[in-house]
Amino acid sequence: MASDTIADGQAEKTPPKTGPKAKDNTALAAHKHQPGCVPLGEASFRQQLSMMWRALLGSPLRGLLFWVSFGIFALIVATAFGQVLLNSWNAPFYDAIERKNVPVFLNQLVVFAWIAGGLLVLNVAQGWLNRYLHIKLREGLVLDLLGHWLAPGRALALKQSGEIGVNPDQRLHEDAWHLADLSADLGIGFVQAGVLLVSFIGVLWAISEGFVFQYGGYSFAIPGYMVWAALAYAGVASGLSWLLARPLVKLNADHYAREAELRVSLVEASQGIEQITGSQGEAATKAALETKLAAALLTVRQIMTASIRLLWFTAGYGWVTVVAPIVIASPVYFMGDLTFGGLMMAAAAFTQVHSSLRWFVDNIGAIADWRATLLRVASFRLALIRVG
Repeated sequence: MASDTIADGQAEKTPPKTGPKAKDNTALAAHKHQPGCVPLGEASFRQQLSMMWRALLGSPLRGLLFWVSFGIFALIVATAFGQVLLNSWNAPFYDAIERKNVPVFLNQLVVFAWIAGGLLVLNVAQGWLNRYLHIKLREGLVLDLLGHWLAPGRALALKQSGEIGVNPDQRLHEDAWHLADLSADLGIGFVQAGVLLVSFIGVLWAISEGFVFQYGGYSFAIPGYMVWAALAYAGVASGLSWLLARPLVKLNADHYAREAELRVSLVEASQGIEQITGSQGEAATKAALETKLAAALLTVRQIMTASIRLLWFTAGYGWVTVVAPIVIASPVYFMGDLTFGGLMMAAAAFTQVHSSLRWFVDNIGAIADWRATLLRVASFRLALIRVG
């Protein structure tokens, strides 16, 4: 149709263009006029995750990634079992100290050596598999992006599609690498926190099931008292930390974009230095680079301000957590319903449950960074698909 050749206010009499560039422009124009079509590179968080998951399922490395992930999961479960044994070891060990029973004390040190030795082997094995997963995730992601980017005519079409086509090298190298590392670290950490939570929440419930409080001559029991305390304590902290860290998602994405623009401008200036010198354009080039630098530094300052606000909360919360388990269990201990060993066992179990629940708090900055990196990589991949 004649209307297909009209672009940017050209008259209908303009002769139809031929060649690869015309084909790319026609594809982009058709995309822009599709009803309800999302602009190139834009997608919701759910769409980003869905697309990257489909890419993983279609990867030739999916089988290897599955078995490596399964091995890590098995090691996490075995480690959780060892940590439950270590938690149970607290009661007889500290009771032996309280009673000054040297033979039992020495015997418990031997038990500790066996448990700690087993956990050490599991930790080293998991560490090796963790790093291997990092490598294979990056390999699979970069190969997938390269396959889309270097499909016939697609790289040029993307370059002509606007801002999303700027700095593809940044997305293929730094962003893909960063996304693979963050995805592996956060995924493994989340699974580990979940397994520990399931393992220790039953232990903590059993320990605190018989806690009886006395006040004003009345006695009352709260089944699983320390479980509810851990849930409330970590839940409030997670909610507040997310409110403080949420601005970091957009700030990190903007930061990566501004840094990439500065880097490309520096490369272009270096490559075209002869032309710049010949036209006496040093002053103009310097002004342009200073503008790019100022934009990058502005995002850094904004990230610094948001990160310091978050640090005030997370650091303060961490210091309170040092004594929180003992304080929460202390009323029952002072009433004589717990031995010193039982108190230490309850505190250790509370710490494990709380550590699992506060995974979100501890990793809120990394999650914001992951969201920003996922946005850049997924938007790049989506744009490649849509211009194809």
